[in-house]
Amino acid sequence: MRRTVLLVSGSLRQMSTNTAALRTITEIAPDGLDCRIYDGLARLPAFNPDDDRYPLHPEVRRLRDAIHEADAIVFSTPEYAGALPGSLKNLLDWTIGDEQAGSIYEKPVGWVNVSPRGADGAHAELRAVLGYTHARVIDSSCAHIPVTSQMVGSDGLIEDDATRTALAGVVSAL
Repeated sequence: MRRTVLLVSGSLRQMSTNTAALRTITEIAPDGLDCRIYDGLARLPAFNPDDDRYPLHPEVRRLRDAIHEADAIVFSTPEYAGALPGSLKNLLDWTIGDEQAGSIYEKPVGWVNVSPRGADGAHAELRAVLGYTHARVIDSSCAHIPVTSQMVGSDGLIEDDATRTALAGVVSAL
């Protein structure tokens, strides 16, 4: 049975090491896992509870559909000013009002912290926000795997074998 894992980067940067880690996961995922990157972060409208009704904004519908189709979610996010980037917090806010079957509620989630300096504030905040969404954080799928821009090849993938193995371990644990 194939499982689908949704990969969500909290970075909007073109050459993001967070996104490179997720791209690499799509290439090295163990057999039986279909890993898909959500690429609509920049297109999500600012969360407004008044707009959380049908018909939903097309990008909100696309996000929720991607979550519904996934068996699990892996995040990778930078830390800005000691916290989550506003764009990722906005994405998470859009998941809270979804009461449909397959929503983020009790869905297994994990994350990769690729910052060589750590991003403890962002990941503590991510854990807190995911608690409000009632996602099920799988601690064995939450890892600090430092990635520098020098480790990313011209194809946008991480080349280091040890890092690739560690990344594969994150999705395998889900």
